[in-house]
Amino acid sequence: MSTLAPRRTRYDASRAEIGEILTDQPRFRVDQLWKGLYEQLAEPSDLTTLPKALRAKLDTDLPAALTTVVERVSDNGDTVKYLFELEGGSRIETVLMLYPDRVTVCVSSQAGCAMGCGFCATGQAGFTRQLTTGEIVEQVVRAGRKAREMDRRLANVVFMGMGEPLANEPAVWSAVERINNDIGLGARHLTVSTVGVVPGIKKLTEWPMQVNLAVSLHAANDDLRNEMVPINRRYPLAMLMDTCADYLLAKGRRLSFEWALIDGVNDRDSDARELAALCRNLPLAAHVNIIPLNPTPGYLTRGTTLARVHEFRDRLDALGVNATVRRNRGTDIDAACGQLAAGQPVIPITLGRRSGTSDSQP
Repeated sequence: MSTLAPRRTRYDASRAEIGEILTDQPRFRVDQLWKGLYEQLAEPSDLTTLPKALRAKLDTDLPAALTTVVERVSDNGDTVKYLFELEGGSRIETVLMLYPDRVTVCVSSQAGCAMGCGFCATGQAGFTRQLTTGEIVEQVVRAGRKAREMDRRLANVVFMGMGEPLANEPAVWSAVERINNDIGLGARHLTVSTVGVVPGIKKLTEWPMQVNLAVSLHAANDDLRNEMVPINRRYPLAMLMDTCADYLLAKGRRLSFEWALIDGVNDRDSDARELAALCRNLPLAAHVNIIPLNPTPGYLTRGTTLARVHEFRDRLDALGVNATVRRNRGTDIDAACGQLAAGQPVIPITLGRRSGTSDSQP
């Protein structure tokens, strides 16, 4: 694990720190630079309102945090995946997705991940280090700049990339503040995902902003979830559901459960019934995002067939649970959910299959 402390970069610097850099400049230069970085999503070198010599100084004194290693495009240009290198050599991935009605960026909050979910490429590769606030924010800026080049406007940010956001809650919260207050994206267009880090959800519940919460559930009983999502051993389902209920009562926002369907593991009718029971016990309705399992080199168990995916969705609907099937984007460039690994080696594993792939009992 790297212990190198990253140097201050342009999106880590506060207004006060920028003011210190610009002590020999008129006071209004701070506002010009701040608005240029956040509202205009500009490089310092592109801010023609600043003197040329100052622009050159800022490129040195406030360097970018992210170095683009690879940019890959899929879905006829509607999905763009970036491989970024950070100071110290760690790498992360960021995915920009264009839809007819919105543009979304999926950002990373850690280099790697320590949660150990075997079906996720990031979890297979292990944890390297936390990201700083600036490293998170710069991913959003880069995505917003790319969207603008395509005559679109970035509308949504989802913390669903590499890492567990609530295991890096202080930096994620600071990034949310910057994205909301300075870039100008509404809190309801920001979604924080977690595998169920209960203390982090409690902190998110106390946040003054109405951000959305998505919980990567994947199993609705402790035995299976202990195997699929190891953090469940520390924060079992009863504790997690109580915390989700508190979030719903405090925020009044829709809660989403993420469910990656795996053949013979969590796609039976009995799994749907267990999931529906958890949803019905919450004080407000929860939405289920069904995700056909995406292939990763380190996970040998197959995803559920598309036909069975839709059967599972229909079973939840019949049980009174709102559920949708997420369309996979960028699978061919390893940009889809669970595939982000930043080129790191992964260790092949196989998750134990449950007997049978269907259960016709109502």
